[in-house]
Amino acid sequence: MPVPPLPRQGGSVRPVTEQQRTVADVDEDELIGAFANLLPHGRRTLVPSGDDAAVVAAPGSSFVVSTDALVQDRHFRVGWGSARDVGWRAAMQNMADIAAMGATPTSLVVALVLPRTTPVEWVIDLARGLAEACGPRDVGIVGGDVVGGEQLVVAATVHGELLGERPVLRRGARPGDVVAHAGALGWAAAGFDLLDSGVGQSPNAHESLAATPFLSAFLRPQPPLDAAAAAVAGGVRAMMDVSDGLLRDAARLARASGVVLDLDLNGSVLRSAAQELAPAAEVLGLSGTAATQRQRSWLLGGGEDHGLLACFPADRPVPSPFRPIGTVRRARPGDRAVPRGRRVLLNGSESSHRPGWDHFDLGAPRDPDRS
Repeated sequence: MPVPPLPRQGGSVRPVTEQQRTVADVDEDELIGAFANLLPHGRRTLVPSGDDAAVVAAPGSSFVVSTDALVQDRHFRVGWGSARDVGWRAAMQNMADIAAMGATPTSLVVALVLPRTTPVEWVIDLARGLAEACGPRDVGIVGGDVVGGEQLVVAATVHGELLGERPVLRRGARPGDVVAHAGALGWAAAGFDLLDSGVGQSPNAHESLAATPFLSAFLRPQPPLDAAAAAVAGGVRAMMDVSDGLLRDAARLARASGVVLDLDLNGSVLRSAAQELAPAAEVLGLSGTAATQRQRSWLLGGGEDHGLLACFPADRPVPSPFRPIGTVRRARPGDRAVPRGRRVLLNGSESSHRPGWDHFDLGAPRDPDRS
């Protein structure tokens, strides 16, 4: 692609290198042409990007669709990680929503809002991150839009096909069911706090080694997408993606089902999950009660790991990689109208913990990727 020159004072021009170009130096077709060939089509794509719309095969009578937007300085910081990381996150958090419905992702469309000063290389790197997340899963990136604006925004919409005859909804949990979880809990929240404290830029080798798994969990979440098939085969009754914190999302599932979820905080699974976060607390200089409280806060209120929370019949084994973390209890009469916090119990008692992230609650604690 030819690189246009930039004017200088006095009428002379200087060439713009590949790394110096911004989106203001190219037109829309050039920009799209710079990254379009990096994006996978996927075997289900019948007509790829290039026409007014893509055509994707839908073998069933219905399909699953979800969308999410990432806004600069609200959901990601340009100085933390790379554009590849942003692309990876945009794809993965959408595919986690599809998995939570008992489906497998098939295609993605992406809309970008780009300030004029955005480097072209940043956009190309974003495309590489999208491809790294979608290509190995045969998920086609089949179109989207690119527009100018005041702030970087990456909005992705994902489509999927059901793994079973029906979608898995939040409202299917029944009293006596086993509450189970697959994936990480609190790792992304710990990674956010580490980055926010400057640990990611620390020259201390020991600190960097201890922090790396948590930083990676924040920058590149690893949702257990394949667990959706195991859940469907295991007779899952209700399921959802944990994106805003275990307590908040558990309350949403409980409210939809008209039940109460009682989480076993002292059980082996949640106790071990909290202990796994100890190295992050240590890097932050926390110890004793302060460390325990921070680890529990990450565990219960930290989102963006995009694990799967599910409810299974008690008379069937909980399928791997799900691990049991509680039970479903019958709600008392009138409970459907009670505050969401009472929908989730910890060891049989109401929780005093902040439930997690809310986009419009200015008093909510900072949560991963929600700076």
